[in-house]
Amino acid sequence: MTQKPRLSECLRAVRQRHGLKLQEVSERTGLALSTLSKVENDLMSLTYDKILQICTGLDIPVTELLNFEPAKGVERTRRSVVSGANTLQLATRNYDYSYLCTDLINKRMVPIIAKIHARTLEEFGPLVRHVGEEFAYVVDGEIEIHTDHYAPTRLAAGEGVYIDSTMGHAYVSVGTGEATILCICSAPESGLEQVLIDQA
Repeated sequence: MTQKPRLSECLRAVRQRHGLKLQEVSERTGLALSTLSKVENDLMSLTYDKILQICTGLDIPVTELLNFEPAKGVERTRRSVVSGANTLQLATRNYDYSYLCTDLINKRMVPIIAKIHARTLEEFGPLVRHVGEEFAYVVDGEIEIHTDHYAPTRLAAGEGVYIDSTMGHAYVSVGTGEATILCICSAPESGLEQVLIDQA
């Protein structure tokens, strides 16, 4: 029995076939970019009236959206070039995040540049945990990484650390100024980017 394509697959396939970015779909349909992103990442579904809203905005029949069969065995040729247009800036108490390549959906890796504000673990607050693994590379300054199971470790520019992200962890600046790190988070399933953004 052939499995029916999910709404996430259908929406992505129609959008790509029409050469549209997620932001353009949002502008044409009136649906929030975050909502469309969650749909394409299988994090939420849509009511029928919202599906109709998408079809009306894209000027396509409902059958084109819901009956599309994704191609099998097609070579993946995705790429994303970092630019201001596909970088999401997010400021929080502990970090100033720059989420890179946000136009590429269903990523298994999430590249992030983060400027670290907190200078002590007490200032940082509770350790962070999330699914997957991550690699943090110090671009500028000096940091100290705190985890559940290891003694605090200092890293200078040019040094890095690879950890299991389910282990509680925190990065704090310990040099003369705020440190900057490049962090690559990964997970076996897609949707990690939205999880990280929601948790920030």
